[in-house]
Amino acid sequence: MATPPPHGTPLPPGHELALIDRELAQLDARRTYLLARRDWLLRLPAPNGWAAHAPVPAGRPNEASGPGAQNVLLTLGAVLLAVAALAFTLVSWGSLGIAGRGGVLAVVTAAALGAPALLLRRGLRSTAESVAAVGLLLTVLDAYAVYAVAAPGTDGTAFAAGAAAVLAALWAGYARMLPGPAVPLPAAVLAAQLPLPLAAVAAAAGPVGTGWALLVTAALDAALVLLVPGVRARAAVSGPAAVSAAVLGAGALLSGLAEMARAGSAGAAAGPALLLAACAALGVGVAWREPSAMAASAVGALAGVAALGGTVRPALAPDWAVVVFLLLALPLLAAVRAGGRLVDQVEPGVIHKTPPRALPAAVRRGLTRAGAGVAALAALSALLPAVGSLGFRVVVLGEVWAATTPSREAYGPGAAAAVTLLVAAGAAGWLARVLPRPEPGVIAVVLGWAGLFAAPLLCGLPVAAVLAVQLAVTAAAGVGALRLGRGPGYAAAVCAALGALNLSVAALDGRTATFAVFGLLGAGCAAGAARRPAALPVRAGAAVLAVGYAAGVAAALGALWGLAAPWWALPLLAVPAAVAAAGPRLGRVRPAAEIAAGVVGAAALLLAAWPWEPARAALVCALAGVVCAGAAVRAERRGLGWAAGTLFVAAAWIRLSASGVQVPEAYALPVTLPALAVGLVRRRRDARASSWTAYGPGLGATLLPSLLAAWGDPHWLRPLLLGLAALAVTLLGAHRRLQAPLLLGGATLAAVALHELAPYVVQVVDALPRWLPPALAGLLLLVVGANYEKRLRDARRLRAALGRLR
Repeated sequence: MATPPPHGTPLPPGHELALIDRELAQLDARRTYLLARRDWLLRLPAPNGWAAHAPVPAGRPNEASGPGAQNVLLTLGAVLLAVAALAFTLVSWGSLGIAGRGGVLAVVTAAALGAPALLLRRGLRSTAESVAAVGLLLTVLDAYAVYAVAAPGTDGTAFAAGAAAVLAALWAGYARMLPGPAVPLPAAVLAAQLPLPLAAVAAAAGPVGTGWALLVTAALDAALVLLVPGVRARAAVSGPAAVSAAVLGAGALLSGLAEMARAGSAGAAAGPALLLAACAALGVGVAWREPSAMAASAVGALAGVAALGGTVRPALAPDWAVVVFLLLALPLLAAVRAGGRLVDQVEPGVIHKTPPRALPAAVRRGLTRAGAGVAALAALSALLPAVGSLGFRVVVLGEVWAATTPSREAYGPGAAAAVTLLVAAGAAGWLARVLPRPEPGVIAVVLGWAGLFAAPLLCGLPVAAVLAVQLAVTAAAGVGALRLGRGPGYAAAVCAALGALNLSVAALDGRTATFAVFGLLGAGCAAGAARRPAALPVRAGAAVLAVGYAAGVAAALGALWGLAAPWWALPLLAVPAAVAAAGPRLGRVRPAAEIAAGVVGAAALLLAAWPWEPARAALVCALAGVVCAGAAVRAERRGLGWAAGTLFVAAAWIRLSASGVQVPEAYALPVTLPALAVGLVRRRRDARASSWTAYGPGLGATLLPSLLAAWGDPHWLRPLLLGLAALAVTLLGAHRRLQAPLLLGGATLAAVALHELAPYVVQVVDALPRWLPPALAGLLLLVVGANYEKRLRDARRLRAALGRLR
């Protein structure tokens, strides 16, 4: 059968065949023309230029371009000439007289500086660049020659400062006279960085004087970047000048900060303060003219804060100095709103809106970030003593309800840390109102809570006053968690939880404090959990804390009554009982409260089991079973019936074991038969009831205790009877197609069989060679791997078959 055309063309076969023939004829004609044209071009003589455009053979790619090779050669030549000049100046200098030395250097320097003009006229720009670089190096050697011959006794640093100034001026003039080479102008900029710093070093001006020299040079560099005319000149000097301005400005700033830190009085701090103020003015001024210089504005703002705060720092304690720096940095945050308001400006026939008196964007962002950075550092430095004072309360856990007074070491250095935190919180709150972001609000909540919560401890108030104030702060944080939005609200919830836990630890120092703090916090958490308009995560967390505090009060009552710690399990079980009784009235926080109540119940069980006392453990298990059974009465908590049954059975087993009972079936069968009867009645009334619900508890009440007893019974009668009973249950489950009897009976039968065959299995395993188990395991792995590979192959075949379907 003929295959259809590849493109599914609608033309009839005859028309399509004619079209193909015409296209082939056109291609043949075009090929004949191109071959003739190629033959004519090859017969042309070489001077006509066809060889210059001949294709490069594919087998020999060019490994280096022409300009690249040229630049390498010129660079190497310039380097070699420079090395030769240095060798001549430093090694062979003494073999010539004064006239000869001066003449040689003068002639060579003049030739090197004049040659680029001739080379540029001939179009050799790269060569002129290299020769000009050699000429500049020769001028440096000329300066060294002048120093060595004419002024050998002068100060080398001072002479170097003057020589650098002269060379910078000469190189700048040379660049203006010969605008072709690009090296002289950047070289002049770099040479201009040396005169003032070297002069300051030569004059022994000290760190502040050297800082001023660096700052003035940086200011000149900044002016050069911002004010130099001409596009070509700006491109040549902007890079070196900008880098030099940044480096020298940083050096001046570090010099001022170092001297400010060493200053021991306001008078000694005046000089570094002026230097830092000048750095601030330079940074802000550069950012005012250059939109991309936001970092200069930020650094300048920080320098201004350091200049103002450094003058008063020697008269203050370190913690209060932090407060001063923070207060000085807060006005910088006002730059956020310094963008200006749009106002109408009327011109003849035109009305347009402009932002008058608006700070440039770079200045505004730099000032704001500098203020935020100082505030963040101040807040962080204040958080450390606050957290330390709160963390010191952990020592209370080692002396619960002891008649002791907290050590004065628990308090921090004073109120300065609290003031710092509160001021920073106020600044963050103001930013939260100005900026449409949740982060400032979160920071304001956290810092405000930390400052207020730690303030009574940091100020050294009495214990009762500390607890009262911190309870009020925790309550305020809880109210904020219920009323604020997502970000600040969740932050307030976390702060309230942390404050409550810290207060709980502190309250363990006395009986009255324990009951008062736990009771108030528990009541507050319960009220928060009941507030329906609040966010569900906040309400759920409050419910969990309420259950936890109720458990704490119950345990404290047990201790107050003089009960031993394991017997605290009895009052603890009252907490899950109360939660189970509340039930649906808890609303949407019910799952969280019930989970917390389950944790409290599990803690009560563990508490009752250590140290082990069967009577107490059985009692607690039975009471816990009663609580679970009461909760399982409701239809939505039927699953707790399994927990209730397990706890009841565990209580019965523990009690039987403690009583020395050797025949548990005598106690289990009276329970099993009524349970099976109840299950049978339920299955008849409700066909959808599972066999696990109907028969599982009854069968488990007998099979499991009997199995445990059979594993420890050395005789044959109990395993035989239990195996027969399990076989009967298994067969009945298979006949009736009931899952619970089938699985429970089968598992019991298998366990009994394993118990009876275990000695013989051990003997067989001992008789087998040591290599046989690894061999069997390897064989099993091979079989599994082969089966897996076969399944993969079948899957690939199926996919291929599906792919072939149309």
